[in-house]
Amino acid sequence: MRIVISEFISLDGVVQAPGGPEEDTDGGFAHGGWSHPFFDPEVVGGAFSGAIASAQALLFGRRTWQTMAGAWPERAGDPFADRMNGIAKYVVSGTLGDADLTWDHSTLIPADKAVTRIRELREADGGDLLVMGSPTLVRTLLSEGLVDELVLMIMPVLLGGGKRIFPEDGVQRTLELVSTVRGSTGVQVCTYRPVGTK
Repeated sequence: MRIVISEFISLDGVVQAPGGPEEDTDGGFAHGGWSHPFFDPEVVGGAFSGAIASAQALLFGRRTWQTMAGAWPERAGDPFADRMNGIAKYVVSGTLGDADLTWDHSTLIPADKAVTRIRELREADGGDLLVMGSPTLVRTLLSEGLVDELVLMIMPVLLGGGKRIFPEDGVQRTLELVSTVRGSTGVQVCTYRPVGTK
């Protein structure tokens, strides 16, 4: 399976709480919902539809999974929502238990076994394993060399601070720009692959 990361990201690299004011206020973050003015239905919506269509399963950190699990089940009947609700989902957590996994088709990956288990998934046959949000998890995946594709929806805004996905470990990692599409709102959907990854 290919591990594909899909992120809303500001020009200064922030990915925190793009969806709404209460999504993630850690660190006093006050810009929740910042992506909305730049959401281009054709370009950004198309990128999401394409990513979910290619995915065999979704992979989340705990907070992102809980946000999604609180939103998507009640939207049943919409084709995109039905796909989100019906697809296999993995959630990495050190605090959730199996009884907490109320969103259909969700499987727990214990945090202390996450890297090993995700390596096993990546080595298995199948389509894409899609990660959305989940900045802590994405940082780990990038650090461990477990990312095959990075789709960044770069919004023309500076947020001045917040959670980021890129490791700060002093390691240089080279990426190849595979494609870029510009939306009417100034958003750029850029797809990168680590050099040497097919």
